Amino acid sequence: MTDVELMKRMLRAVLAANKSGPGVSLSRLQSEYKALTGEQIPHKQMGHASLDTLLHSIPSVVHMERNRTGEMVCFASVSSETAHVAKLVARQRTSKTTGRPQMVNCQMRVKPAAPLILNGRVCVCVCVGGVPTNFKENAVSGKPKPHHYPKDYNPSPGGNYNPQQVQGRIREVLNKYSNGFWVSKLPQLYRELYKQDLPSEAIKDLEHWTHICTVEKPCSSNPNELLLYPAKESTQTQTPSPVPTRVQYPTSTAFTQSMDIKQKLGELLVKYSNGLWAHGLPKLYLDTYKTKLPEHVLENLSLLSDFCTIEYPMPDNPKRAILYKRTREDNHNRRESVEERRAREEVGRRLSTQTVPPLLIPREEYPSVLVGEAANTNGVILRYIGEGYSQAQEALEDKMREFYCCQDNNTRTRDKKSGTPLASLTSGQLAAVRTEEDEEILRAQVTEVMADKVKVYYVDHGFSEVISKAKVFELHEKFFNLPFQATKCQLAGLEPFCQEPAVLKKFESMASGKILLAEILERGQTPLVVLYDTSQDDDVNINAACIKALQDKTLASPLQVNSAYMNVAVRSVCSDGTFYCQLPSRGLAKLTEILEKAEAYFHSQGTSEFLVSRPFCGKGCLARYKGKWSRVEITNLHGSRVLDILFIDLGVQASVEVIELREVPPPFLWDLIAIPPQAVKCCLADLTVSGVGSWTPDAVQWFRDAVLNSTDCSVKIDKLDETKRSVAYVYLFPDKNFQDPARSLNRQMAIKQIYLSLLKSPATRSCSICNYMVQTLSKSVSAAGHNMDIYVSVACHPGHFVVQPWRDMYKLVVLMEEMILYYNKTEEKPLKGEKNQIYAAKVENNWHRVLVKGVLTNGLVSVYELDYGKHELVSGTQLRPLIQEFRLLPFQGITAQLAGVKLRQWSEEASILFRNHVEKKPLVAQLEAVQDAHHPWDRKLTVFLVDTSQEEKDVWVHDIMAEFVDELTKEV
Repeated sequence: MTDVELMKRMLRAVLAANKSGPGVSLSRLQSEYKALTGEQIPHKQMGHASLDTLLHSIPSVVHMERNRTGEMVCFASVSSETAHVAKLVARQRTSKTTGRPQMVNCQMRVKPAAPLILNGRVCVCVCVGGVPTNFKENAVSGKPKPHHYPKDYNPSPGGNYNPQQVQGRIREVLNKYSNGFWVSKLPQLYRELYKQDLPSEAIKDLEHWTHICTVEKPCSSNPNELLLYPAKESTQTQTPSPVPTRVQYPTSTAFTQSMDIKQKLGELLVKYSNGLWAHGLPKLYLDTYKTKLPEHVLENLSLLSDFCTIEYPMPDNPKRAILYKRTREDNHNRRESVEERRAREEVGRRLSTQTVPPLLIPREEYPSVLVGEAANTNGVILRYIGEGYSQAQEALEDKMREFYCCQDNNTRTRDKKSGTPLASLTSGQLAAVRTEEDEEILRAQVTEVMADKVKVYYVDHGFSEVISKAKVFELHEKFFNLPFQATKCQLAGLEPFCQEPAVLKKFESMASGKILLAEILERGQTPLVVLYDTSQDDDVNINAACIKALQDKTLASPLQVNSAYMNVAVRSVCSDGTFYCQLPSRGLAKLTEILEKAEAYFHSQGTSEFLVSRPFCGKGCLARYKGKWSRVEITNLHGSRVLDILFIDLGVQASVEVIELREVPPPFLWDLIAIPPQAVKCCLADLTVSGVGSWTPDAVQWFRDAVLNSTDCSVKIDKLDETKRSVAYVYLFPDKNFQDPARSLNRQMAIKQIYLSLLKSPATRSCSICNYMVQTLSKSVSAAGHNMDIYVSVACHPGHFVVQPWRDMYKLVVLMEEMILYYNKTEEKPLKGEKNQIYAAKVENNWHRVLVKGVLTNGLVSVYELDYGKHELVSGTQLRPLIQEFRLLPFQGITAQLAGVKLRQWSEEASILFRNHVEKKPLVAQLEAVQDAHHPWDRKLTVFLVDTSQEEKDVWVHDIMAEFVDELTKEV
């Protein structure tokens, strides 16, 4: 589904059908949408960089709010596209308004927009008595009621989930991620670890489980995000209070804890004015405050020198130290020592590693990325491109350059510490680094300290460098807010070959240093992705290209000019005259042997455990062809159920369900990867197929009857065309006798004069429309004054546009999916298209129900899409009979004209204005009149169009057009 308005309706069904309470969390929205519709929200194809920006652009469908834990929650907006329980009232804006009275009393129901599955599959219904289920509404405003907890709220175990079980699991998650993580990340971590969705009620209860966790609001670039940490030990041992404790939000976890420790130690030193032995501090601290003193405090007593005096009565034993409370006079006369400065730098190091927030994966499915180095394909370095990522990084580095570089003292007072190189450096330390070219100041982490130099890793760029120690500076705390931009991803399908030199070499040449498109398949700590190079005419799948680097070229089909080959098998014949054949080779023999072993392996082990769970374009796997397992590559996905595949050793394309695919068993994986595809693409020499015309259906069928699936053919290679993906121009013989050119199929095609015949227009004849019964539109459409939800698929001008009734649109989506499965079969007989006949036609990658409007002399056919109202030109070879099963749903495209305006010759400006207001939009149509006709596609409606997406008022389109015409008249 790539249609924006179709997505809106299905999104509404997802929001209305949510059973876990009002609203759906943003982190769960994609999975909920996919569960109901079969595919994810295609925001990238709709021109939005992220799902978040798409949702903000459709306030009439969804509005978003943050709950008490900081998680973004999506609610269904109340408008004409949702519950339709509010009255639509239009106000006259001027005295010149024309048309019917401006009141729409339309109480339409929410339509179950999730696709129904044909043939007994799952059907989702989201309406009960005209009101969406599980959707609380205010009787006055019609808007969702926010969920409020009473002041004495106590999370009850009597809900729809087991709090004790969830608490135990959250404790396990926190033990695994002891440094904390974003609350918005919790549902995904929970799902990955326990294969279940985290109950939404648990998110709301987090702040009350103080014995389990601590919820904090960090001081970061995203103040709306909340962090989750393990509860302090003192709270873990206490019984949770039945009354919720108010959550405190410190600005920085590490800084707050450090200050808290110093404050408590200061209190102890005031109480024990004669001093305290340092080795006795842990027990005294535990007894007084019921929590352990961090071990690093005793190991670095100099950290406490800013508020206490440290004496060592036993110089040979530095662990025997006495601490005294520092007086004000001591503080006034004191100067920072080298040890204290180093201690301060140590504090900076500790703070820096704890306060930098984690990098969040972009919400869009196809973000742009800058690819860096890769020691293996399970850990490819990359940086996300766009707002909040590369743009934020550039802004931060501009500020660092200004902060650290010398400027005019008259215009700016510099921080004295900012330009001072760090005196002591340790591995793992964060710092600001001036690059060797002295042009940039970058954030870096020290990885190795040498005599005069230091090796650093640039945390925002993903590479290392050895530099002088004089170029390393203390990283100011204001540069901790932006997450480190260099991150890692894992390339899907390359897991078993992640360190193969051939794979890494191919990756280096095709991806390193380039901006590519990343398809995110799994959003884990290290996301699973497929990379695409979209800079060329055809998108290049980087993952698939790296896999092909493992192929053994000595096992490829032999292709030598002027050479002849016998025992050739023709496996596929395409409608354009190209065909695929298998030549005898060492690779084909080995492939046959391995596939036979795989057949026996599946027979003994079973195949269910090898089901493909994560399909993606370019993935190699196995599928049945004529009863035997064959190698295939996934070429296209139609949602999560249906996909297109190519049998790479046969040249056969097909559409199948994902359950028909199997993973390659591990014992045969390496051997099958090493064998190049055995299908050779061929054209008949001396017969130019492209550019002049196309094969007639008779020619294609004759050719198929002559050679298809024959294993006794012979070919002689005339030339190779590497520019067309290694196409071989050959002379093809039906048997082993290739000595006589007159016996070639090339010559026979020419003699029969059926090759490249330019299709002639058939003699004009009176053709009756094929005798079938198509259900007519609902009687409610014929009632004048009736209001209906519609979607405008095509808009030429106010006198001609095409609308689709909303109630059956989801059925159309499922119908087209079923047509893909049915018609994308191999070896279908092409047919001659006749004018005024109904067919199924392949337009791009989808099959449509069409009416043939004309047959052209160049082999093309002019068709009218009966469900969308569009006119297209397709090859005559792309027509198929429309079977009875696909005629049951009424044709969805209805021609209409705008009511309330005078019929006229509309100017280009007026037509553009009209299209901008109605095309590809869901609207309310108020029926004015119906022009009936014998055929459904000839009917025409006269309707008022109302845009109800704005909360403050309804917009009547005929008013806009009338005012526009009046303005033009005034100008004239």
